Amino acid sequence: CGVLSDQSVGCTFTDHSSSIPSIGELNTEGDRVLVARGGQGGSYHSEFLPSKGQTRQIRLDLKLIADLGLVGFPNAGKSSLLTALSHAKPQIASYAITTLRPEIGKVMYEDHKQISVADLLGLIEGAHMNRGMGHQFLKHVERTRQLLFVVDVCGFQLASKTPFRSAFEAVQLLIKELELYKEDLPCKPAVLVVNKMDLPDAEDKLTELQEQLLNPHEFSHLLPDDMLPKNNMVFRHVVPISAATGFGIAHLNTCIRQSLDKDASMATDSLHRDRLQALKGAVPAKNTLTWGPTASV
Repeated sequence: CGVLSDQSVGCTFTDHSSSIPSIGELNTEGDRVLVARGGQGGSYHSEFLPSKGQTRQIRLDLKLIADLGLVGFPNAGKSSLLTALSHAKPQIASYAITTLRPEIGKVMYEDHKQISVADLLGLIEGAHMNRGMGHQFLKHVERTRQLLFVVDVCGFQLASKTPFRSAFEAVQLLIKELELYKEDLPCKPAVLVVNKMDLPDAEDKLTELQEQLLNPHEFSHLLPDDMLPKNNMVFRHVVPISAATGFGIAHLNTCIRQSLDKDASMATDSLHRDRLQALKGAVPAKNTLTWGPTASV
């Protein structure tokens, strides 16, 4: 069993040596999960010999690792962005995949509010089929409140034998990979970060991307039908930045805070409505007065 704080959304328990790996979840404070049965203590009838309890090897996964998860292809600048946003020091290099496990950074605001940001493993096409480190990446995406898409304004090419993808194509492919892994993942609130605005022609490419995002159906021919997401994702903010120079980082911090505060406010309002409804159901209806002839004594 576990005890959950008010900042946590719990954890999952799995036993992959069993035919039914899922044991249970802790989602709210007070939840309990039976992981293994203990043995019986010694008694007169067993000659005071205790019986052995159940032995299991289990895996615990936190369901929430961060407020925000960075989603992007390798070399989009996710690790550089995390360094610019927080005091985290993830590995940064010029080769394709440098992040092998989530790196958590904390963003501190002037009112002392802290927001956690996870630099997740780089995604590649086919991640939903576990290509690269696909399932490890996508599993961690589920464990964040919101998503922070990061794309290179000039496009992306993983290797010389793989096709070049423009920034718009990269966005569509990222959404599709999330969708194929779990259909409701693209429903998470998201902010789009357009990185590397310090590169030549970045402004023209940003203008092109913004136009494509406003009218995605007009540019659907750029990708095969089986690589297009079923539903277009509407980003709360599209923020151009340069993680290398610091351009746009302050504005991005503001957008992140606004997006998270919006969800927190909605969750609070929903909780208040539910509690009010519960109170209304618990309070018996008052007797109402009826007007009529006075009964004779």
